[in-house]
Amino acid sequence: MTVVGALDIGGTHVAAARVRLTSKTVDARLRLAFTGDAKPLERILEAARSIATTEMRRFGVAVPGPFDYEQGVSLVTHKLHGLYGVDVRRELALALGLTDSAACFLNDAEAFLLGEWWAGAARGHTRAVGITLGTGLGSAFLEDGRPVRSGVPADGELYRLLFRGRPVEDTISRGALLARYGADSKTDVEQIAERARAGEPRASRVFEEVGADLVDFLAAPLQAFRPTCLVVGGSIARAWHLIGPGLARGFATQTRLLVTRAANIDDAALLGAARHAGRQPGL
Repeated sequence: MTVVGALDIGGTHVAAARVRLTSKTVDARLRLAFTGDAKPLERILEAARSIATTEMRRFGVAVPGPFDYEQGVSLVTHKLHGLYGVDVRRELALALGLTDSAACFLNDAEAFLLGEWWAGAARGHTRAVGITLGTGLGSAFLEDGRPVRSGVPADGELYRLLFRGRPVEDTISRGALLARYGADSKTDVEQIAERARAGEPRASRVFEEVGADLVDFLAAPLQAFRPTCLVVGGSIARAWHLIGPGLARGFATQTRLLVTRAANIDDAALLGAARHAGRQPGL
C-alpha cells in the first residue's frame, strides 16, 4: 500500500498526516501552531519528521500563494513571516533524507478541491468549483481532476476580484462576518453560530447575509465555468445548517449544480496534496 506524507500549511499552523492512496484514508494526523519563538519552517520540518516513515518517499504540500509551486519557494510576504524566499522543497529533502523532487507543491484551495473530487463531495463530477470561507476567500476550479487556471476569472483566485467596488474579502470572509456581527475579541464564528442556534436573530442574519453575498459574487464565475458541483469548506462552512440552505436557494435556478459542504472539511487539503504527489512519475 502506497503511503504519501501530506502537509497543509496555513497562515497560523501546519497540519500533517499520512495518506494511504489505495484506500484514500488519513492517519497519524498532527497540527502544530506557528507560535512562540519557532519560525514557520521549523514547525513545518518538525511536522514532516513526526509523520515520516521509512517507506514514505513522497510528500504532497498544500500551501497558500503567492508561491513558486514548481520550485517550492515561498513568495508570501503578508504572513508566514520568515518563510519568504525559502526553498521549502530543498529543506524538506534535507530534513527527511529524500531526493529534491520528493516534495510536490499545490495551492491550498486547489488541494482542498482535489481532495473533495478524489475522496469527498465532488466525486464523479467532471467540473467542480471549490470555495473555502475562512480567514480569506479561497477558490479553485477543477476539470477532470485537474486545476483550471486559464479561462476563469483571476486565474481562479477569486479573492483578487472586487465585489460591489471593494475587495471581495471585505464582504465575504471570516473577518467580514465578525465585523458584520460586531464581534468582540473573544467571539469567533463558532460562538456566533451557537447564538444563532439558540435563536438570536442577529446571529442568524449575518450567516444569511454572507450566504446571499456569496451567491451574488459567484453568479458570473459559475455561469461562465458551468460546474456541476460547488463544494464549500473553511471555518464558516462548519455552520452549514446556517449558511447552506441560503446557498441552495440562491443557486436553485442552476438545476444541474450540486451545492454541498465538504465531506472532509479537515482533511480535504491533505488528501488533495497527497493525490497530487501520487500522480507524479516515479512513485
